[in-house]
Amino acid sequence: MKRVGLWMAIGIGISITGGLPTVEPGYAQGKEQTCTVKTLKGRYLFALNSTLLPPAFGVTEPTPSFAAGFHIFNGDGTGADIVTFRLGGVTVLENSVAPISYTVNSDCTGSYTVQNGGPSFGLFIAPDGESIAAISTDPPGNGGSDISPRVSR
Repeated sequence: MKRVGLWMAIGIGISITGGLPTVEPGYAQGKEQTCTVKTLKGRYLFALNSTLLPPAFGVTEPTPSFAAGFHIFNGDGTGADIVTFRLGGVTVLENSVAPISYTVNSDCTGSYTVQNGGPSFGLFIAPDGESIAAISTDPPGNGGSDISPRVSR
């Protein structure tokens, strides 16, 4: 016990006099990871629940919404969403397939848009492409965010 107390006292003394060492987060030298559209390739499972606010999707009052499905990213900026969407307790889309387009920045952020007037989302991408965090950005009143893991390539 006395030895443990001595080591604790030394550790506390070093921390007080020199401060705790700080380490800058980063990547191994020469191995900085960057993202490209190729980072997103495969099928990603998602589920969202939110409250839509006017004027999103024509609602006139706050309305609960739920969506579940897959994002399929082709690795070239194109893909598709397969989605079931419920709005105010009514199934509006069931296993509907919609084309998407997406961008990926080198800092592993990006965006995707459901084509033909669908919603848009901001993306935060794991450098290895194994998961994405998405947050709705358009239309106004559309809310929701989720984290989607890659479930197949």
